[in-house]
Amino acid sequence: MSAAPPALSARKRLLSTAAIIGTATTFGLTYGLSAPLIAIELAQRGASEALIGSNAAMHAVGVLSIAPVLPRLAVKYGARSLMLAALAVSASVLCSFPLVPNIGLWFPLRLLLGVASEVLFVLSETWTNELALEGTRGRTMAIYTAALSLGFAAGPTLLSYVGAGKSAYFVGAAFAGTATLPLLMPWLTAPAALAPAKTKFTQYLRLAPIAIATTVLNAAVETAGLSFVVLYATGKGWTETQGMQLVSTLMFGAIVLQLPIGWLADRVDPRRLALALAALSALGALIWPWMLRDPLTAYVIVFVWGGLFVGIYTVMLMFVGTRFKGGDLVGIYSVMGLAWGVGALVGPSAAGLAMNSSPSFGLPYAIAAACAVFALFLSVSKSEA
Repeated sequence: MSAAPPALSARKRLLSTAAIIGTATTFGLTYGLSAPLIAIELAQRGASEALIGSNAAMHAVGVLSIAPVLPRLAVKYGARSLMLAALAVSASVLCSFPLVPNIGLWFPLRLLLGVASEVLFVLSETWTNELALEGTRGRTMAIYTAALSLGFAAGPTLLSYVGAGKSAYFVGAAFAGTATLPLLMPWLTAPAALAPAKTKFTQYLRLAPIAIATTVLNAAVETAGLSFVVLYATGKGWTETQGMQLVSTLMFGAIVLQLPIGWLADRVDPRRLALALAALSALGALIWPWMLRDPLTAYVIVFVWGGLFVGIYTVMLMFVGTRFKGGDLVGIYSVMGLAWGVGALVGPSAAGLAMNSSPSFGLPYAIAAACAVFALFLSVSKSEA
């Protein structure tokens, strides 16, 4: 997408940015609801942690399948049309889960959800970044990340009220359908027609290794957390409702703390900020097994930890937006989407294996190791992105 037209008024820019962020938030809610919902229902049917992780990984397979062709699709059909189609697919697939008793068929359904989410994430991030002004890009992308986290947090919270049953799928589908409304508003500033990316898709892998590593980390931990934190908490004696509220608390921390992190990203070296956030996230994950002994302590710690961890991704979104524009921005976000697919493929599977080997320490120590490895990579990498 080319840069927003110079004549675009501040009011119209604000309204358009709010509409795109609102669409992403509503879809985030459906994802935050469906990930633990599917995991809980599979567990109730007697599925092992490994099978639950494999099913969650199908979301990543869908991401991997669409990412390489998404830049070309965006050029051909435009961001608005593709996002509307992705939301329609999401609503249809969510309605299909309770109507399909064979859990083997849930694997291709989860794949289709991955395809839809990749389209929505890449194009909403690109559209928001194109509307952002340079002096406030960090804060704009922080608001985007916070709003997306709000959707993720609202999903488990809503699930704790409606219950893990068939009706929850239809509730999620209804929200996905509602997310189309901002995209249909006549005052919405649609992005300019996309020009083909100047760089080949595979070349972005070499242009932005840090951005790609950030996305892999974020996806691996996010998908593993949404799929297994509730199960981890119930294994430590918490109720299912308390476990979902723990996930919600973590995500609300990700919402509130993005604003000060975005403010910092506009003022300090974003690379050093990301390194500090990664190191703190690694240390914070190490104390998870002990924090669950006291609910109040657990809620406080996961609130702060969620904000610090998601802040890594916020900083990288701002970082990328200052270096890529137009079709190239779609290209780099598509590669980041591909990286998200890799992380989402590895994360749940690795978390399931870790929990099988050590129910008390497997999940938090796997997350701590991932954050530590990323911090080490960031400290030795010479790339600017």
